[in-house]
This record gives sequence, C-alpha cells and structure tokens, in this order.
Amino acid sequence: FSDPFINRRRANDFIQADSRLEAITRERIRERSKAPHESQREMCENYYPCELYAFRHGYAAAYRHYFGRRRTK
Repeated sequence: FSDPFINRRRANDFIQADSRLEAITRERIRERSKAPHESQREMCENYYPCELYAFRHGYAAAYRHYFGRRRTK
C-alpha cells in the first residue's frame, strides 16, 4: 500500500455524520447545564477581590464570603 490517501467513499465508511452531530449536540447540552460549583467558581473568578480571597482560602470559601450572604429585602 504505497498511497497514503484514501478516496472519499472509503473515508466516509468509518466516519459517520450522525455520530458527529450527536456528539456535538451532547457537548452543547453539557455546556448549558453546568455544575453549581463550576458556575460559582466562574462568578468568583470574574470578581477580583473574590479571586484573591480564593487563592488563600479556596473557591468555595471565597464564594460563601462574597456571594453567600446575599439577601433581598
């Protein structure tokens, strides 16, 4: 076998469009539904004082310190 390239018909035999589209759809669903701790960490990373506090005490403690005490009147 001296030719490293295969023709299009043979290439489509082992890569199927349905499986690729299904994988992309699953990835999009995972992006929309993040874990709560991941969204809390992102919120903390966007607020600089919270991020500094997180370097010393961890992201969970920093989120509780800056965002955990929110109350509406």
